[in-house]
Amino acid sequence: MSTHKTALILAAGKGTRLEKLTAKKPKALVKVNGICLIDRVIKKLEQAGFTHFVINVHHFANQLIEHLKSTDYQHLKIDISDESAELLETGGGILKARHFFANSNCVLVHNVDILTSLDFKTICSEFEKSADEAWLLTQNRVSSRKLLFQRQQLIGWHHINQEIFKWVNEPQTQFNELAFSGVHLFKSKLFESFKVQHCSVIDLYLELAQSNQIKSKEINPEFWFDLGKITEYEAIERYFKQTENN
Repeated sequence: MSTHKTALILAAGKGTRLEKLTAKKPKALVKVNGICLIDRVIKKLEQAGFTHFVINVHHFANQLIEHLKSTDYQHLKIDISDESAELLETGGGILKARHFFANSNCVLVHNVDILTSLDFKTICSEFEKSADEAWLLTQNRVSSRKLLFQRQQLIGWHHINQEIFKWVNEPQTQFNELAFSGVHLFKSKLFESFKVQHCSVIDLYLELAQSNQIKSKEINPEFWFDLGKITEYEAIERYFKQTENN
């Protein structure tokens, strides 16, 4: 099936930092104000015009697959990239799922634990018109890990607490440090040269940036949440109850 664009939702992680919330179910089925994370992300991206979704699964994979089957998604094309045998990380998950989006013009990758008000329809349209191979959606916010850019082009990565740098080429002294938002877009052929492996997508982008236009797209949405830790859950739950129940 040839599709114009594909949304790849990364939902395979174990969610161990969410403690009791993911002890008996996948992170994707954790509810915020009564709605599962996976349903929130699908609904948001469907509103932006996506009809083809690829979702990778690992932790309590069968629960997530059954949820998707029993929910009213018959009007959408949903492919499952099954990582039950081996969790491949953010980069490996993309590499394993490549055949599902081989005919797409644009692939948007969205972590299942990211909740945001971003206007994805506009962002995707702008990206498809650009000559860039990938856009990493970034923010000027506090983070222990930052992506490094010169004139929007990716040149490196910095783990601030450990003072570790990774560079695309030689080390630089002048750069813009930005935090990754957990969302990125790429042209579907970009990862064709890699074999399926356990790896971080940031490491793949650092290698690709040697010969491809891997750019920062800075964002400043009304809201952006990363439901990564149990300590963040209560604040996020309060926000959505206040905004959706009033």
